[in-house]
Amino acid sequence: MTERKKGLHELYSESPSQADEELWGRTADPVSRRGFVRGSGLAAMSVALGASIPFAQYMPGGLIPAALAQSDEEFTLPGKSGLVVLNDRPINAEVPAHLLDDPVTPASRMFVRNNGIPPSTFDVDPQAWEIRVEGEACERPQVFTLRDLQARFKHHTLQLQLECGGNGRSEFYPGAKGNQWTTGAIGCPEWTGVRLGDVLKECGVGENAVYVAYEGADSHLSGDPTKVPISRGVPVQKALEEESLLVWAMNGKPLPELHGYPVRMLCSGWPASVSGKWVTRVLVRDRIHDGAKMTGQSYRVPCKPVAPGSKVSDDEMCIIESMPVKSLITFPKSGVSHSLGSKLTLRGHAWAGDTRVKSLFTSIDFGATWQKAQLSKPKNRLAWQHWSASVEFPVDGYYEVWARAVDKHGRSQPMVLPGWNPRGYLNNACHRVAVKVTA
Repeated sequence: MTERKKGLHELYSESPSQADEELWGRTADPVSRRGFVRGSGLAAMSVALGASIPFAQYMPGGLIPAALAQSDEEFTLPGKSGLVVLNDRPINAEVPAHLLDDPVTPASRMFVRNNGIPPSTFDVDPQAWEIRVEGEACERPQVFTLRDLQARFKHHTLQLQLECGGNGRSEFYPGAKGNQWTTGAIGCPEWTGVRLGDVLKECGVGENAVYVAYEGADSHLSGDPTKVPISRGVPVQKALEEESLLVWAMNGKPLPELHGYPVRMLCSGWPASVSGKWVTRVLVRDRIHDGAKMTGQSYRVPCKPVAPGSKVSDDEMCIIESMPVKSLITFPKSGVSHSLGSKLTLRGHAWAGDTRVKSLFTSIDFGATWQKAQLSKPKNRLAWQHWSASVEFPVDGYYEVWARAVDKHGRSQPMVLPGWNPRGYLNNACHRVAVKVTA
């Protein structure tokens, strides 16, 4: 019988403290969870990382070093460059952090998240594409072509963040089913379209209106035409925000097919699943929408904190709304080598769902101390914000650079992992990259 070997993530997922002891001979303080690596254990970890660890005494117990936790496997997808595939039915692919360095995300670096099979648009006349606006709380149901939208309503171009609710799922333990996103299910392109609110007001939003939802032209993975792969929505007040759009262009060009060509809905700051692609219907509902992946536990988290691994009933789960504060280090690439005595430039992006980021901090000593970075204002509401900093290392060795954003309400990213939830949503732990400093 062949012995099945355990991977690093599996070993740590079963028992982080035991993995520390087995691999490095490290124990952790039960209160601070700071790890203590000594003697041969410290030597073993240093050998594995290829450098000494100046701030080893501050490293949290049960933490897999970033240099060992991250991979660079790439996947080639038409119109894309450097994406990592997580699933091919439906297609889901993310972007390594260092490839998201552009201030405005190019289409080639925009993550892909599909729930069904995209429609064939090879012979579609985009100007004739129809969207029906109707529903129990719609006073004047109408049908608009893309040509109608472009002719009858004012155009708006905004840079808007779009992030999958499961971004970061791979770090949760116990693990959750679904695409094992790391950090790359986020992007912030420029979008051009009309305000969803302008269209809704033209059709009349009844006093009984509660939710606005979409249906798209994608088909169910089963091939059953009676099944809908996904149909989600948002409360009326979110749909009526100035940044909620029906868009036909990304970065000044027609939407790519994988991103909803010819028309999609965009409600930035909330899980990307509410921003439907290939939209054919907009529904003004007199109730919380009950379409595919709106009920049960889809895109929901426990209404109250639960212990990891707990079973949570559907009636104890709440719909995800605004995404949490988060940041990304886009330069340098994790694993970079740097010369001692010179400063290392850092940069990245930060965002905070419906609100904005107030400050961004970096650390090179596993969060023992933090330095404030330069943070720009967003180009417009719901755009991500760019940050930059420089750090100097005291001695040669292995380091991790951590980034931590704080929103305007004082809510901060957690240093390692936020509260566990059954579906692995909303992981906004600090992003970290490995740096090897050489003399």
